Amino acid sequence: MSTAHGTTTPPGVPGPRPWSADPYSDALVTGRGPLFLRRTDGWLLPLEVERWCARADAVDLTVLGRCEGTVLDVGCGPGRLVAELAARGRPALGIDVSEAAVAHTARLGGQALRRSVFEPLPGEGRWDTALLLDGNVGIGGDPAALLRRMAQLLIPGGLLIVETLADVDVDERVSVHIVRVADPRSTAGPAFPWARLGTPALLRHAARAGWHQEGQWSAGGRSFVALRNRDGRDGPDDRDDREDRNSRSTSSAAEPPNSTAVISQRARKPSPESPVANR
Repeated sequence: MSTAHGTTTPPGVPGPRPWSADPYSDALVTGRGPLFLRRTDGWLLPLEVERWCARADAVDLTVLGRCEGTVLDVGCGPGRLVAELAARGRPALGIDVSEAAVAHTARLGGQALRRSVFEPLPGEGRWDTALLLDGNVGIGGDPAALLRRMAQLLIPGGLLIVETLADVDVDERVSVHIVRVADPRSTAGPAFPWARLGTPALLRHAARAGWHQEGQWSAGGRSFVALRNRDGRDGPDDRDDREDRNSRSTSSAAEPPNSTAVISQRARKPSPESPVANR
């Protein structure tokens, strides 16, 4: 029979797996790249498919160790962080617009929902911690709007952990560029808006959106910033409440706020690395 590659294979013998019009979903099926974020001017950024599809690594665990209470992973991808939290009995939910990503998360034992962060979500205003890792601060191409939305999802004084570009002051937003996920065969998915931020740019956007910087660290070549809703900066009582929530979450496998069954659609997750080429 004919395959997508134009060759013929005998009946009953599987041929090469055809690649679809969604290279990101294809990469999640195999668990490996290469895969790139491609800009209209030819700029390419490698995406870390293998790391995203693997188990949470030592750097990821340093992030998860800082999480408080219920955790919302925005742009969860194939779900390594949600699955790790679930394995520890921590209430967590991933959201992603990729069907393949959400299905992969479910296979790992995590809960995920096929949803954009800008759509209605379970437990709005009641999440203790939210994550924007693996470049997901770029979702929507407007970091200021995304940070405002994250404040709506978290409790007053809630914790937001953001991964930024390492050691650079980059503030690159989609008003200039539209990007696509592409593979080496030049197959490219639909265009979508994106942004890339270094730590200084993130802190500028965060301050304007009413966030307070609580911490900043680097590990394994990756950079992170912890932000707190200004509403929760009042002092010992707030800290005691957060410690109590965290203690309850580690001793209980309770469901996340208003969690729902697993579904999904299409994820876009650029790595925090530098572009490999300008072509």
